[in-house]
Amino acid sequence: MSDLEVAPGNPQSPIPNPMTVDLRSDTVTRPTPAMRRAMADAEVGDDVFGEDPTVQRLEARVAEVLGKEAGLFVPSGVMGNQIAIRIHTRSGDEAVVAERSHLYHYEGAAPAALWGVQLRPVGDQSGVMTVADLEGVVQGAHDWEARTSLCCLENTVNKAGGVAVALGDIEPVAEAARGRGLALHLDGARLWNAAVALEVEPAALSGPFDTVNVCLSKGLGAPVGSVLAGSVEMIREGRRARKLLGGGMRQSGVLAAAALVALDDFQRDDHAMLRADHDRARRLAHTVDEQPGLEVVRTPDTNIVLFDTHAGPALEVVERLAGVGILVVPFGPSTVRATFHRDVDDDGLEVTLQAMANLST
Repeated sequence: MSDLEVAPGNPQSPIPNPMTVDLRSDTVTRPTPAMRRAMADAEVGDDVFGEDPTVQRLEARVAEVLGKEAGLFVPSGVMGNQIAIRIHTRSGDEAVVAERSHLYHYEGAAPAALWGVQLRPVGDQSGVMTVADLEGVVQGAHDWEARTSLCCLENTVNKAGGVAVALGDIEPVAEAARGRGLALHLDGARLWNAAVALEVEPAALSGPFDTVNVCLSKGLGAPVGSVLAGSVEMIREGRRARKLLGGGMRQSGVLAAAALVALDDFQRDDHAMLRADHDRARRLAHTVDEQPGLEVVRTPDTNIVLFDTHAGPALEVVERLAGVGILVVPFGPSTVRATFHRDVDDDGLEVTLQAMANLST
């Protein structure tokens, strides 16, 4: 293929496109050479029989990092969240979630479809649940009401622009939920990013929760998988639910081995990998705010940049950027999301900054 692309809507103006920068999600990363070597050399066994030593090492290590007793390796964050809902609820129950939450917007109504559990969304576009949000929504005293049994938080909040929720905002909500007899689950898909941004250990942010789901394929850049962590008893129940959902992966140590490398990379050099992602996101946000017709929704805490396209539909901006090799996603009629990750370096950032600067020309 030619290294020249044609600008959308202007076929007479070819523009250089020396590289493609994929900012659609931090799930698009490819396994590193170290991950591939670890996968090839992984010691494996049948995990459904509890015999895969590499999976066991991963589960124990993540549980330790999160300050929990045990872990369960699952194929995806959605499965991890749904297993947690299964653990904490029964059919006819209700779970309280933030209105901006992944559970509410991006998991296909799975709690209702799988477990007969409805979600009660609360709060505003900040994505940060408050004690006031719980007031008046916990129910179950009457026969005609759903039983509220679970409160779910998310950290970081994807749909709010990767906001990192501080422990000072989490603890009062957790205390209020406990006082109302609710279990607590954390969708920590990007908890690694939150911990780095807030300069705390992941265990501090996961401490108030009964169960925590963390993605290894977001932020850390492993090819596949998440880990659900909690008590030994809860994870034992979780294994049953994983099997019910078809999540028993047999010799899954080949995947767990890559995730262990990703954890090593995360912890190396004071979390330099994620710090770099966050710095690049802030640099992009600064450039976006300088362009006519574009406005950053909020200054990034972490690796996600959301910006509004006041001059036209988001899809038009997405298509124009794709035409010069910058891949982003529409996040609403007039909102675009760009997500940084380990496969985008400073060269990729510079190409992106130039493309953004040229949008108004």
